[in-house]
Amino acid sequence: MNKNQNVSELIDMAAGGDKESLEALIGSIQDMVFNLSLRMLGTFPDAEDASQDILLKVMTHLSSFKKESSFSTWVFRIAANHLINYKKHMFAQGPLNFEFYGNDIRSGMPRDLPDLTQDVDKELLAEELKMSCTNVMLQCLDMESRCIFILGTMFKLDSTAAGSILNMTPEAYRQRLSRIRRKMADFLTAYCGEYGSGTCRCANRLNYAIQSRRLNPQVLDYTSAKEIDPETTVSFKNAMEDIDGLASYFAFCRMYESPERTKQFLSSFLESPSLSLVRTARKACNERQDKS
Repeated sequence: MNKNQNVSELIDMAAGGDKESLEALIGSIQDMVFNLSLRMLGTFPDAEDASQDILLKVMTHLSSFKKESSFSTWVFRIAANHLINYKKHMFAQGPLNFEFYGNDIRSGMPRDLPDLTQDVDKELLAEELKMSCTNVMLQCLDMESRCIFILGTMFKLDSTAAGSILNMTPEAYRQRLSRIRRKMADFLTAYCGEYGSGTCRCANRLNYAIQSRRLNPQVLDYTSAKEIDPETTVSFKNAMEDIDGLASYFAFCRMYESPERTKQFLSSFLESPSLSLVRTARKACNERQDKS
């Protein structure tokens, strides 16, 4: 039995009410959903909240999956639609742009500030700031452009799969991805000394970042998260083609294991009566739609 058959059987059993199959199915996609949410929204707390919403949608809409695409593509479509329209994250009320972020980097160059690192290892803090900064940089893109970049650059979906998720042709997807990657690479070249040829170095901005509340030495989300191999989150038959030779600029696109809080939430939900109530309501809704 191949992998696709295993997934297909899990879907059928989960849709039929088998709790263990549902738990295995959701467990296979939770890291994928969390990492997409993290890059789309910019912070761990917002990504956790959105991931829970998305996984609940997958669980309660599973009976509507018609197997006309791969399960991963279907989940990505649900997640992308949810995240592009998500309004509850930190950056929703104050969207960023590259001009603003560039000015912020220039204004935050080293100056006479006290040591605010609270005896936390400075290399660890610099790594945390680097991961946080590059993730915030993604927030300078509009939501759809951000999703285009993440699907092709981080998850390495080929243009056919990614275009299908975002309702655009493979050609249109490749063209937009190429322009977005060039914009990102140009910004890194101009400002970032970690991934480009700019003068900004994370180790030199620690005190400024702490003073401006961009970095909290007591809450290190990125460096405390468990990094995972991207291939364990999603595997498509064809990887995204190298369209521009800019891959070296985007080494910051790392993936992390879902936080324990998300896992505990899903485990609790699967054990609660809420799941059967929601699925019963969803089934009734589907039946009404089929009759209309």
